[in-house]
Amino acid sequence: MVLVDTTEKHTGRNVKTPSGTRSQQAPGMPQAAELPRSALALLVISLGYLMVIVDSTAVNVALPAIGRGTHGDVTWLQWVVDGYTLSFAGLLLTGGALAERLGARRVFGTGLALFTVASAACGLAPSLPFLVAARVVQGAGAALQVPSSLVLLQVTFPTRAGRARAFGVWGAIAGIGAASGPVVGGLLVSTWSWRGVFFLNLPLALTALILGARSVPAAPRRERAVDLPGQILGIAGLGLLAATLVQAGRAGWTSPLVLGGFCLAAAACGGFILAERAAAEPMLPLWLFSRPAFRSGSAVGLLINLGFYGQLFVMSLYLQDTRGYSALAAGLALLPEAALISIASALSGRIMARTGPRLPMLAGLLLGSAGLAGLVVAGAHTSYVLLVAPMAAAGFGMALTMPAATATVIEAAPADRGGIASGVINASRQAGAVLGVALLGSLVRSRADFIPGLHVSLVVAAAAFLTGALITLRGVRR
Repeated sequence: MVLVDTTEKHTGRNVKTPSGTRSQQAPGMPQAAELPRSALALLVISLGYLMVIVDSTAVNVALPAIGRGTHGDVTWLQWVVDGYTLSFAGLLLTGGALAERLGARRVFGTGLALFTVASAACGLAPSLPFLVAARVVQGAGAALQVPSSLVLLQVTFPTRAGRARAFGVWGAIAGIGAASGPVVGGLLVSTWSWRGVFFLNLPLALTALILGARSVPAAPRRERAVDLPGQILGIAGLGLLAATLVQAGRAGWTSPLVLGGFCLAAAACGGFILAERAAAEPMLPLWLFSRPAFRSGSAVGLLINLGFYGQLFVMSLYLQDTRGYSALAAGLALLPEAALISIASALSGRIMARTGPRLPMLAGLLLGSAGLAGLVVAGAHTSYVLLVAPMAAAGFGMALTMPAATATVIEAAPADRGGIASGVINASRQAGAVLGVALLGSLVRSRADFIPGLHVSLVVAAAAFLTGALITLRGVRR
């Protein structure tokens, strides 16, 4: 069952409001009084994103069990993670462009259905090559879902205050999924099977598909020609960059393969820029980056994911390799990062509704930077109690920042370019996550003693958040 967009094409007219240029409300769009329908739509959209986030983090702790169950080698196990990452990152801009052209509801429903079928295939996979192929399809479904979900939030909540609170709820669910994924994965592997990590998606996805058929509103569409060169070069550039960053974390930043990969990624990205400048109707209008809020929000999205997901990776290694925790125990030990996420994201939405996104972004980035820097106390025999407050601060800061940064990028783009704006912020965040794991992982592996490398990597993570605060000061208005 796919959520089909049955509305007429949007006229593309815009109106001026105190918060900027907005599209006129399309026929069939929910009114502010339709709170139950709007709340149900928010639940459906958030469920779709929750599955994407949990799946990307829970699989990591299941890898040893997958290897034992399928008798596969390490190379195939790496591609269980990387196949999903590359497909997801490479297709995000395309997913945003399709949301504008075909309608966000249709693309969201298609992505959700594709993700559901691929999840079932992953759970039933008879071999590792089959599992990797299904993971690639999963990544494609996620790339369709995520950009269109942000467009649907914008349509479902037409007022700026309502949209800000919706972003807060959406961010809370995403943050909880990111931090609790390792715990969920560990519990399923310990009590059932690694296949449960994928089968968990099925009841959630079916619920979202059934409820979404009536609650998710149709979004305006923008009739335009297909920018085929931009699509191909965009996929190649993002895919090559993600693949090279993944390889850099294993082979080293100066290996010939990594250096060659960066050259190819740069060539593809350069070709993408030239193609977009020459296109009559480019997939990604480059003039969007002339808007300070758009480029600042995109940069902050990259930096917070670099710091947070890089830290999550090295702290997982620290807890298991240095402290001797099991996968489940390590996931439970990281729970302080998730404990306050729902509160922080909801608070971010409330602050945004009153003051705009600048204040929660600054507060979150500074608090997150302090928390990441505070984790430098971690040592081979450090009391776990000393790590709880810094981890909580890092998670709270991330959750306070992420919805506001996302809203900044969406608000900075014209209403009819919401799909591609969603693709940009999510591509930035995905690139940041891959870069964070590769960079911070290489820092801890490059030293004979793990603890000094851990400290350097945590300082880099804190610096990423602090740099994001400086960018916010310059580029995001009050």
